[in-house]
Amino acid sequence: MLQLEPNNRYLATTLPLLFAAPKPSSVDQAFVDFDSIRYHLWTPDPKNKAVLLLSMDVRCWSDLSQHGAMDLMRREYGDYLVQDDETEAEYSVTLKIHIDQLPAGEEERAEIVSKLSLLKRNALAAPFEKAFGIQKHLEANPRGEDDVVRKEDVMSVHYRPEEALYILPSSDRVTIVFSTIFKEETDRIFGKVFLQEFVDARRRPSCQTAPQVLYTNREPPLEIRDIPGLGAGLERGENVGYVTFVLFPRHFATPALAAESITQIQLFRDYLHYHIKCSKAYMHSRMRTRVAEFLKVLNRAKPDVAAGEGARKTASGRSFVRA
Repeated sequence: MLQLEPNNRYLATTLPLLFAAPKPSSVDQAFVDFDSIRYHLWTPDPKNKAVLLLSMDVRCWSDLSQHGAMDLMRREYGDYLVQDDETEAEYSVTLKIHIDQLPAGEEERAEIVSKLSLLKRNALAAPFEKAFGIQKHLEANPRGEDDVVRKEDVMSVHYRPEEALYILPSSDRVTIVFSTIFKEETDRIFGKVFLQEFVDARRRPSCQTAPQVLYTNREPPLEIRDIPGLGAGLERGENVGYVTFVLFPRHFATPALAAESITQIQLFRDYLHYHIKCSKAYMHSRMRTRVAEFLKVLNRAKPDVAAGEGARKTASGRSFVRA
């Protein structure tokens, strides 16, 4: 199955062209990404086209800010990040790139392009990194017999209007719960089939070390059902599904493993709904093909119209009626 890319494809293809151009040119492009993430890439000063501004608007920026998103932005982008009072209006974060001050080497520029195209991924990584840090702290300093998930440890990210992501760190694991809405009955059926495959795949010997995946619908999982301040906002019903991932310390033991786990978890919701739509499109195309084949069979099965009595044919095939 197709794996979605964590970077923004437009930025990954456009920025190298802008950086490699012999003469800077004006640009003013607004585009979007998964989960209604808005971008704006433009040159603010027509007289100085070597300065680019890249702004991003995240619906859940207020949630991310509570969990250290701005600190992560400073760590990853450094001097590219502008001050809060210079951030573009109606956007969450803005980066300023001076094209004439970029390194000359191709590898260095490719690394900068890769980092800029991962702007959304890095912003959404803040609560995960914080949860991994809390888990390591709890593992080193256990709370004792009353080691339970406290409400102040639970991080919620409302990344879509009716959907949210909940991260619950504890001393031996990090639990991640996705809530997702299936707006159509067929989406719910396809989603249940896909998610059941995730659950069954872990039984294979090659997947024993994979994170545990659980799926429920209608009611939220026990991990978040009784958490004050969260249960009231959870939707319930036939079209609501909850997917739970359980990450153990081995899944984020090193910085490389932690980064890969964060990237894959972030894309899960988009990955699920993307393949649901692709499966529906494939089923529809197969049904249309089958109907076309049936119509051909029916057309071939039509009997020839019997000629009237007295009709005769000549040697050339022409019909005539004898008077």
